[in-house]
Amino acid sequence: MNTGASRLTLDLAGVSDTDAEELQALGEQLRRALLELDVEDVQLARRSAAAPEGAKPGEALAVGALVVTTAPLLVRQVLQLVDTWLRNRPVRSVKVELDGASIELGHASAEDQSRLIDAFVEAKTRQAAGTSPSGE
Repeated sequence: MNTGASRLTLDLAGVSDTDAEELQALGEQLRRALLELDVEDVQLARRSAAAPEGAKPGEALAVGALVVTTAPLLVRQVLQLVDTWLRNRPVRSVKVELDGASIELGHASAEDQSRLIDAFVEAKTRQAAGTSPSGE
């Protein structure tokens, strides 16, 4: 894996009547869509919390969660694809984590989502470059 790559964790939150099986299927759909971009890899995320009683540690997958490994230049494209993908699906939101920062993409207007994505990517770009935000 490229050490300069960005790792985004995507956590899908279904609507109130979405069950685990449906959420897992939605995660697979999103995974296939993301693989159409020029990302390095998209894997099902492993559960970081304690495994349920009787389960072997390290074997449980987090339902509806993905880990995307990509070049930093493609982070914006990944976020835009996720934003477009979640519309018209039984997904309430997708929480995206990158280097300790997170945003939640939901069903806000396309304009609001675009502003959110731009602000998030710009903040992460400034952080990676080691610069502070301008005093606008």
